[in-house]
Amino acid sequence: MSIRSLTVLCAALLVAAACSLGAQEPRKSPHETVKATIDGANISIEYGRPYMKGRKVEGGLIPYDDIWRAGADEATTLTSDKALVIGGTTVPAGKHTLYTAATAGDWKLVINNQTGQWGTDYDQKQDLARVALQKTAISPAVEQFTILIEPGAGGGVIKLRWNVTEASVPFTVAK
Repeated sequence: MSIRSLTVLCAALLVAAACSLGAQEPRKSPHETVKATIDGANISIEYGRPYMKGRKVEGGLIPYDDIWRAGADEATTLTSDKALVIGGTTVPAGKHTLYTAATAGDWKLVINNQTGQWGTDYDQKQDLARVALQKTAISPAVEQFTILIEPGAGGGVIKLRWNVTEASVPFTVAK
């Protein structure tokens, strides 16, 4: 086999390996992990942080009457070393995926048991719960999607901020 043939073969093998390893789409947005310790529970949320870039957010990037991955790229994950009570639902310790289900009026946080998937690979049969989010208008507008975990009355609050909307839900650590 000639050097040229060997070079072409090696290049083809490298491309094939890269394609099989990267079966999912490449990341397009910056990623962040927010962490907090609330009432002794170590909580983190890992998510992609898309930008508005002049696009319509509510009813656009966050579709109405459909599921949104609550971020970009891979599915957004919530991890806690203790069980949490989010919107009245007990969420066992471990890793879960977060989505949103929004309408023009009401938003819900979807807590899903499937993990490790690309953000658009949603399986409703894996839903643990859908809990109401409190929508609040904010100013100034937030250009890059942001999730916060903050201490709150008797526990904490998960906040999703983008454009002129903040959607939040209180939680406590299960006793």
